[in-house]
Amino acid sequence: MYNRDYLSNKTNSSGYSSYKDEAYSSSSYDSAPTDIKAFLKSTYQLFASSLLAASAGAYIGLGMLSTIASWYWGLVILEFVLLFALYAVKDKPGINLMVLFGFTFISGLTITPLLGSVFAMPGGAAIVAQAFLMTSVAFGGISMFALTTKKDYSFMGKMLFIAVIILIVASLSNIFFQSPILQVVISSLGALIFSAFILYDTQQIIKGGFSTPIEAAIALYIDFLNLFISILQILGFLNSSDD
Repeated sequence: MYNRDYLSNKTNSSGYSSYKDEAYSSSSYDSAPTDIKAFLKSTYQLFASSLLAASAGAYIGLGMLSTIASWYWGLVILEFVLLFALYAVKDKPGINLMVLFGFTFISGLTITPLLGSVFAMPGGAAIVAQAFLMTSVAFGGISMFALTTKKDYSFMGKMLFIAVIILIVASLSNIFFQSPILQVVISSLGALIFSAFILYDTQQIIKGGFSTPIEAAIALYIDFLNLFISILQILGFLNSSDD
């Protein structure tokens, strides 16, 4: 879960922003201006590439779990550094792609402890596959709804920002309590919150809320990643309860 600047309403410097109010008046992808369609295409291409980079990081990380465990917090810090750096270089061609894929690759490494613990369970591979499938279906369904609905969900921005802060505090608190039940509650709330973020961020893309496709892609990637982690934790808990 990462910091998002949802409390400000900035005007983008790109020509794409000039369409934000006109495009959303119809709230339909089919009737959107060509510039917005091109922006969406670039965004989803970068999003898909980010998932591939993260998958590569996770695959490599699973082969060196002990090393990842030793350097875990260092990797987490590096992950945040790359995330903030990405926003700083988002308008610099070439460099922004390197930082984007560097960030997503490292994020793949940092989820390997969770993946490793689930893979160690009976039927662990099936659980991971099920979590990924559920996340993909949810992401696709919510995205299509966001692209076609006429309702404006911009009002959720501040509420979601507050919800993420509460979720982070609860997650940090559970580091000390180590309560499986509390973790399931946190994961369930996380799944709901990041499902709502997918809806919110997709509509923000249509409205011109992101100045570059990279900025939009990383928002969607963070939503997808956190939804996947939440679902995986829930399925992992349910599987361990059955043993």
